[in-house]
Amino acid sequence: MARGKKTVARRPKATQRPNAKRPPLMANAELTHIDPRGHARMVDVSAKSLTERLAIAEGRVIMRKETLDLVLAGNALKGDVLGAARLAGIMAAKRTHGLIPLCHPLPITKVEIDIDPEHALPGFLVRATVKVTGQTGVEMEALVAVSIACLTIYDMVKAVERGMRIEGIRLIEKRGGKSGDYRAED
Repeated sequence: MARGKKTVARRPKATQRPNAKRPPLMANAELTHIDPRGHARMVDVSAKSLTERLAIAEGRVIMRKETLDLVLAGNALKGDVLGAARLAGIMAAKRTHGLIPLCHPLPITKVEIDIDPEHALPGFLVRATVKVTGQTGVEMEALVAVSIACLTIYDMVKAVERGMRIEGIRLIEKRGGKSGDYRAED
């Protein structure tokens, strides 16, 4: 190496796994939260008509079998783990506009949190269903609800197992609105 010259280590280029499936981009998609100058903006939905909209999201909390059994037996030291997670998810959906900067406050008409044990994981599958009759969708509300419900499960039993994982948070289904319906591929 010549004196005074530094070598810079180059990072390898990121490559996509050959078998990884990526969902197709939406046709004519545009970033609606960015104005023509590139600045963040809240989308003006005032010209949109009120329609019924629904979103379903899911996530998983992966844990040891012993931790799952403890929760199912109702023996967690902090109390009713699944009841607390359901309530936290509902509350989170209602407060999404205060957490995600460009979300509209919405008059949500339904939030349902389903938490099912999955012994094969082991852990829990968490699903949130959110409905509104409004001018914009509730995908973010469903995703926030699932995230907070999963985090609440973690918080309630972390004294027993800190190595739990929260995985697979995603939108499963969306209905209504200008962009139409969406259903995730399994």
